[in-house]
Amino acid sequence: MKGKTIRVTLFVGVFLSVLVALAMAAQDKYTLKVPNGLAFSEFKGYEDWQAVSPSLTDSTNVIRLIVANPVMIDAYKKGAPGNGKPFPEGSKIAKIEWRPKKLTDAPFSVGAPDTVPGDLFGVELIEKDSKRFSDTHGWGYAMFYRDAASDTFRPATLADKPPQGNDAKCGAACHNLAAAKDYIFTAYPKR
Repeated sequence: MKGKTIRVTLFVGVFLSVLVALAMAAQDKYTLKVPNGLAFSEFKGYEDWQAVSPSLTDSTNVIRLIVANPVMIDAYKKGAPGNGKPFPEGSKIAKIEWRPKKLTDAPFSVGAPDTVPGDLFGVELIEKDSKRFSDTHGWGYAMFYRDAASDTFRPATLADKPPQGNDAKCGAACHNLAAAKDYIFTAYPKR
């Protein structure tokens, strides 16, 4: 009986060790950071932020939902940046991106052409912090792509399409086109 107890205890110990090893091997996206810039951990809870606007982009073939933290939502509701005031320090946006997929089981049309979010593709992060990001008009940027097979994220690189730097300046050049709107393209549409 003593030998059986030892074998069961050993089996349970090995089983628990394997579970712990698997859990430790799983990536925590909140440990990722772009060089000299934003960390995923600065956006913890973005999944529950309020929606600003959806968008469908032809150039990258993604469906994007732009969400903002309460600081930025409050500024949007007060008319920023159209009211002449810039977004306040601490404003944050997360752009959650999915590959589109065709909806086949709905008895009605949901869009053109019945397209809904499929696999999570990536998350783009933007934060207003004029002290940290003074050389990019006060905004820091980060893009993290998701590998579906491993369910892990990685920072964008110049090898990606479109190519992107992987530091906090990676979105600054594009956002210069929106200088008149405090470097943010997306307006807060009427609800």
